[in-house]
Amino acid sequence: MKGETIPDQNHIARFCRPMQAPEEQIQATAFMLRADEESLSVNWLEFLKCSSRESEIAKIRTTYSQTFTVGARARIAVLNVGEVRKKVLTESPDGRNLEVLHDPLMNDPSHSGIYNLKQDDELMIAELILEVVRESYSARK
Repeated sequence: MKGETIPDQNHIARFCRPMQAPEEQIQATAFMLRADEESLSVNWLEFLKCSSRESEIAKIRTTYSQTFTVGARARIAVLNVGEVRKKVLTESPDGRNLEVLHDPLMNDPSHSGIYNLKQDDELMIAELILEVVRESYSARK
């Protein structure tokens, strides 16, 4: 449901463009807002109701390939919601409380967003998020 808080024990996936993951190493820039964004776009993996991480990633790859051009070096970063929120809350200077909310799109029902990011300090927050990336996969099918 739109606006539903994603539970801390759940996981999200973030598409990382090739320039954000040189040599398969995801960079903090993958977790920075674009000028026109109010949230960082992610996908809620448990929403997909798959039996394994591999099948979740396969579904996400299909969604990404239908949404945009997926470069050969593009990556998928997998993060635990609670770890992201705790890391930023405890280590950001302002004790930033990120919200991770379900924000489904017509062609992407698992689409979600990380909210409460700000343009002025986003590199520091992006670096904290990068520190809790659990897994990384090729984004190409």
